[in-house]
Amino acid sequence: MKPPKHILPTIVIAQFFCTSLWFAGNGVLVQLISQFNVGDGSLGNITSAVQLGFITGTLLFAILTLTDRFSPSKVFLWSALLGALSNLGLVWYTAGWNLILTSRFFTGFFLAGIYPVGMKIAADYYNKGLGKSLGYLVGALVVGTALPHLLKWLAAVFPWQYVIYSISSLSVVGGLLMFALVPDGPYRKSSQRLDLTACFAVFRKKDFRAAAFGYFGHMWELYTFWAFVPFLLGLHMEMNHINIFPVSFWSFWVIAIGGLACVVGGYISLRKGAKPTAAWALGLSGLCCLLSPFLLSWASTPVFVIFLLFWGIVVIADSPLFSTLVAKNAPTEIKGTALTIVNCIGFAITILSLQVINLLQDAIPTEYLFVVLALGPIFGLWGLLRK
Repeated sequence: MKPPKHILPTIVIAQFFCTSLWFAGNGVLVQLISQFNVGDGSLGNITSAVQLGFITGTLLFAILTLTDRFSPSKVFLWSALLGALSNLGLVWYTAGWNLILTSRFFTGFFLAGIYPVGMKIAADYYNKGLGKSLGYLVGALVVGTALPHLLKWLAAVFPWQYVIYSISSLSVVGGLLMFALVPDGPYRKSSQRLDLTACFAVFRKKDFRAAAFGYFGHMWELYTFWAFVPFLLGLHMEMNHINIFPVSFWSFWVIAIGGLACVVGGYISLRKGAKPTAAWALGLSGLCCLLSPFLLSWASTPVFVIFLLFWGIVVIADSPLFSTLVAKNAPTEIKGTALTIVNCIGFAITILSLQVINLLQDAIPTEYLFVVLALGPIFGLWGLLRK
């Protein structure tokens, strides 16, 4: 049976509205830093707080199998409401810097009931063509990832508190949309009992393990690349003695173009298959890692920007396809739990990757720094394709 036409657009819009919570703090960091008069190191702390909250939340959600034991739309709604409330902690800046970090931690925690749960809801409706459906969902997240660059501009035009109020309001609307318009899907199979080992036992299945390993390799590269896009552009400008260049503008497009790549990759997977399409994207993004020192040093600025745009396409195009493979190779009754634990481990890997790159900045020539990211695609391809 074909799902009603409103289902996918509603899931995508709700996902975008609610995941905008993720990067709300990034858009007003300058204002928060000036309020507290703290050093630049706090920028990393406020971002890491969200990631740590998300990892904690996904681990707890997975161990308790919440999205498989309860209605995913209700889990999504409550997570959206509580995430919106946590996000409002940013405007209570007079209470102290520790409250700001706590606010971002709990925002990340409740995002665990939004991002992987949105994919679970889509999987409950789209047994066939899941790669295309998740392409739209992850594409919405990618555009949200680029949003901080737009928020920086908005925060300069309006009082920064209005940005936070608006994003929390969007999260509430997104949660209500999902709850009101997207009931439990026809392919959902409820898990009636609590199984604290289900999230780890699923890795015994070979095909699931292959998909998860591919995703883990992909995540080693993805968020570190996104985090360092402005740095890469600035480094190229410095090497080529260019003084004026719209770094924020091109950073937005290098990241945002990945949203379109997710959608296109989903359609390609309908003809070529999710696994081959993901493998090609992962291999090409690994090649970009290896080519990065040469393009940084020798390419003209237009060529380098085109290179980064291509990298921005292939670095994310495989993400919804790995989630598709994870969902399809997990037992139906714990599909949500499987997606959640894979997200948990994947985002933990992103923190490790970021820290490794930070530590290596003083140890190796800067232009060779991002070759290290190729280790992720190499491992991912090995995990995905080995017999």
